[in-house]
Amino acid sequence: MTDVLSPGTHTIEIGGIRQRYHVAGAGPVCLVHSGGPGIHWEYLRMPELERQLTMVYLEPVGTGQSGRLPDGQYTMRRYAEFVDGVLDHLDGPEVFFLGHSHGAFVGLQFALDHPDRLAGLIVYDGAPTMNTPDFDAELAAGVQARLDAHPESRYVRRAAEAIGQTKIEDDASMLAYLATILPLYFADYAATDLSGWLDTLGATHDPNRVQEQWDIRDDLTAIRTPTLVLVGRHDFICGPRWAAELAEGIPESRLVVLAHSGHFGHLEEPERCYGAITRFTAGYRVSAATQSR
Repeated sequence: MTDVLSPGTHTIEIGGIRQRYHVAGAGPVCLVHSGGPGIHWEYLRMPELERQLTMVYLEPVGTGQSGRLPDGQYTMRRYAEFVDGVLDHLDGPEVFFLGHSHGAFVGLQFALDHPDRLAGLIVYDGAPTMNTPDFDAELAAGVQARLDAHPESRYVRRAAEAIGQTKIEDDASMLAYLATILPLYFADYAATDLSGWLDTLGATHDPNRVQEQWDIRDDLTAIRTPTLVLVGRHDFICGPRWAAELAEGIPESRLVVLAHSGHFGHLEEPERCYGAITRFTAGYRVSAATQSR
């Protein structure tokens, strides 16, 4: 194991911007990119996968102890550039990339921009578009579906009322907003044991962060990286509609639907979620270690 992959926290610079990452586990390397943007990496810690893979958890630029972009232009291509910089620093073989939610968007963009750098891509609750009318309409329908599924839940009702209506001014208000809307993200929030996990949640608000309207639906056939599309059937924000489009459009892809999950299948259906990821990465380990594309 080289120093750059020694267990623990690492800090490097990419284009003059501080980039932190955390290493745990053993085996083929898998970069992990959290969602948000601005949600800290700890919620996505996956000790079960660390038994099979060397997990490199990124603190995305603009999040946690990583640096901020001075111009505030956090485009998907900029996020992907930092992933590329981390791979340059690791200076090893091809790796896997696991992106959750917004991190899955980054993974898709990276696979388009750097087709030869990944052994496999895991799109965990992602979508091929963001901040577009189609995405917003699907999100609204997803919120209504959660309300219809839990008509008596005051937590779900309060979460639905807060979506898009809460002013976020700093890290504390961003985290409070996340806590309020969290019930929408689970198939059954009340029935899910979140003891301990809630303490891992952290958020960074960059008041200068500008998000783009992003849409790669016409480019999916250009993604040649083997791809696992993993989605919760009850995910209200990046649900089965988007997963189906991804699986249909990406030539070498497989789709796994977690029937009893929302946006956090690794919490709601851990065995099936981790099993799908383990089988996928095991299927490409030989090529990842011995081939260059």
